[in-house]
Amino acid sequence: MRYFADAYPEPSILQQPVAKLPWGHIALLLTKVKKAEHRLWYAQATIANGWSRAVLNAQVATHAHRRQGKAVTNFKRTLPAERSDLAQQTLKDPYTFEFLNIAADMRERDLELAIVGHIQKVLLELGAGFAFVGRQVPLKVGRKDYFLDLLFYHLKLRCYVVVELKMEAFEPEHAGKMNFYLTAVDEQMRHLDDKPSIGLLLCKDNDKLVVEYALRDVAKPIGVAEWRTRLVATLPKGLRGALPSVKDIERELGE
Repeated sequence: MRYFADAYPEPSILQQPVAKLPWGHIALLLTKVKKAEHRLWYAQATIANGWSRAVLNAQVATHAHRRQGKAVTNFKRTLPAERSDLAQQTLKDPYTFEFLNIAADMRERDLELAIVGHIQKVLLELGAGFAFVGRQVPLKVGRKDYFLDLLFYHLKLRCYVVVELKMEAFEPEHAGKMNFYLTAVDEQMRHLDDKPSIGLLLCKDNDKLVVEYALRDVAKPIGVAEWRTRLVATLPKGLRGALPSVKDIERELGE
């Protein structure tokens, strides 16, 4: 097989990604993913990320192929061309944290603790390359102490990724504070070999036009995406209220 690969390195000769998967993965893709191009996307993602069958099933169920690269960002303007495309594809919108038990009155600090408590699943949802650094990471600027909600390092982008969590819809002032955090991280934590840090604002909701306006003149690379705990939230906003709730279905079945 090695001689064959050396003699015929052209991609057209090599196996398709689907053929490199275990049969259980292939059967799952054949039964749950209708379009060939989508099956190819999941096959490539499975190989790149090392997804188990259970993880692949979860990614298919949450329509990962529709969400990848969809965050609103200013990367094209703030990052070199060779990095902006990779950074864009690294983020998604929305992020689906179905494993979190979110109460209606939960605070941002409670959300942080819930995410850290499920960090392995969170890393799977974030995607390949993310390494967890810490939560409530302290930064001292002048006479005041600041704390980053979550800090990651991305092994492919070779930079810190600052994640701020919001239990509310995106507001323009969120971008200004993230810009400040990124400046502080680059000044105090960034190594000479590291690339400029990237910010990710995870909000309960966002108006994409408001986000675009807010990021237009921001100097640091920032992405904004929604976070969700239910699959129904990945549907278009106009259809989210059209589906019955679990209680509605149970009530119908009981009758």
